[in-house]
Amino acid sequence: MSRVKDALVSAVVLLVGRAAPSARPDREPLVEQGSPSPGWEVVVLILLALVAGCAIVFMVLFSFEGLAHQTQYLGLALGAAFVLLAAICIVVANKLIVTEELEEDYPDLEHSAESDDVEQVVVDSGSRFTRGRLVKLAGFGALGTLGLALITPALSLGPAFATQKLKWTPWRRGRRLVDSQGAPLKASDIEAGSFYTAYPEGADREDFGAPLIVVRLDPAELRLPPEREGWAPEGILAYSKICTHAGCAIALYRKPTFAPVEPKPALVCPCPYSTFDVANGGEVLFGPAGRPLPQLPLLVDPAGQLRAAGNFSGPVGPSWWGVRRHGPRS
Repeated sequence: MSRVKDALVSAVVLLVGRAAPSARPDREPLVEQGSPSPGWEVVVLILLALVAGCAIVFMVLFSFEGLAHQTQYLGLALGAAFVLLAAICIVVANKLIVTEELEEDYPDLEHSAESDDVEQVVVDSGSRFTRGRLVKLAGFGALGTLGLALITPALSLGPAFATQKLKWTPWRRGRRLVDSQGAPLKASDIEAGSFYTAYPEGADREDFGAPLIVVRLDPAELRLPPEREGWAPEGILAYSKICTHAGCAIALYRKPTFAPVEPKPALVCPCPYSTFDVANGGEVLFGPAGRPLPQLPLLVDPAGQLRAAGNFSGPVGPSWWGVRRHGPRS
């Protein structure tokens, strides 16, 4: 507890400042008192304002998506803030702090008279600050703003406000499935034992909810929930290609080649090795994924082409706070 107490007292002293020792009337001043430097105080205040401005510019630039040369601009804003801080330290050290040069070493501390002289020098020299409280407030404001700028990149870990885009997918009833070349996929093209990557026709393939995994099973092997009856025509199933653990791409299709250890077909994310049951609605068989792989209902049109019969069974992508409280939107 004593260490905690000492730390708290030290923090308060640093923030508030310690009372300066008073001058002793029975002693003659040992050094001349430092003259005030209001002009250099103004310079420090301007530099602190510029530090805060650079930090604000950093946060504003970070909020823009698709800004050309964004990384370079962010580096310039943050670098300028630290250069200005260095300039502030130089100005304060050279223009606002009273200094004294001695031609001989300080006496040993055990000589009380000499120690008193050192303390008297500190008292006599005074301070060049005339707006000490204003400078402190400006300093706290600049450093606080810079601190906010430094933690702003944490927003990249996940959306804080603009979460609607995580609910949207380009899939809607009637949209055709196409391959990587843009050719429509037909039901007859899907062979058992293989998996295919499909995209929504006419949509941006970079959209989070765009890519699909398409596989075919024997309809007798399907164990889909009752509400998904008819979602897999001719045993053809479609699932989101985005793993529900960390957003990696599903890239492996496990076939039951070795029955004792691989008893059923499954989709596998090679990154954390989350494994999803193809026949049972994308349920998690193994790994850190926290929820099933979203399934897309399919239909076969009169031309034999595969089309979406609606939207996904659940939100696409990794689990994040509140993800279970909404469904996908077109």
